[in-house]
Amino acid sequence: MNLILFAQGELKDEVLSLEGERAAHIAGVLRAAVGDRLRVGQIDGPLGTARVRRVSDVLVELDELELGETPPEQPIDLLLALPRPKVLARLLSPIAQLGVRRIYLSGAWKVERFYFDAHVLAPEAMRVHLLEGLAQVKDTRVPEVSIHRSLTFLVRDELNALLPPETERLVCDPRAALLEQTPRVAKHTLLAFGPEGGFTEREDRLFAEHAFVPVGLGERTLRSDVAVLAALARAHAR
Repeated sequence: MNLILFAQGELKDEVLSLEGERAAHIAGVLRAAVGDRLRVGQIDGPLGTARVRRVSDVLVELDELELGETPPEQPIDLLLALPRPKVLARLLSPIAQLGVRRIYLSGAWKVERFYFDAHVLAPEAMRVHLLEGLAQVKDTRVPEVSIHRSLTFLVRDELNALLPPETERLVCDPRAALLEQTPRVAKHTLLAFGPEGGFTEREDRLFAEHAFVPVGLGERTLRSDVAVLAALARAHAR
């Protein structure tokens, strides 16, 4: 935990009171003492530091907050065909670490319908994983997550209103040219990624009809969770 994240409502009378995992981490891992300054960040707000006023394994109080700027918005959105629940739980923290503005979790022909009933899709469950990733990389902007059962409806009817203007649209396809060899043509990128086994021909046509450019990741056949992270890293480097 490289950053202590807090919600605006937790700050009362200029004192931030932390319990549970954050208090245990500050006391047991960081071994903070009274008077030490720690890196803090307000969720979806500014970064800064705060002074340890009181510390124990169960309660830490911070005061003298000095907050600066809010981290910039990430230039990438991720459209992800909903993976198996255990895979999604593994992916959320690394996705937040690599940095995305928004995650669209979508159905697809090869996505099992019962995946949408998984506990990990509960907003608070996803938020725990996302905050864990943000604390690692010292960011405060929580990726917005939306759930879409119909890929067709999402791509055809919803994306235009959800994306920043002039967003380039890329869809991962193992048959296509490498992602990093594709010229960047806009300030914002939407990267679409399919389920295990990939998108169907009909879904490929849907993407082509809505200005998605196919991009590849090379000759190796990667597991879907590995491929998602590799694609995000390459998109940022690009």
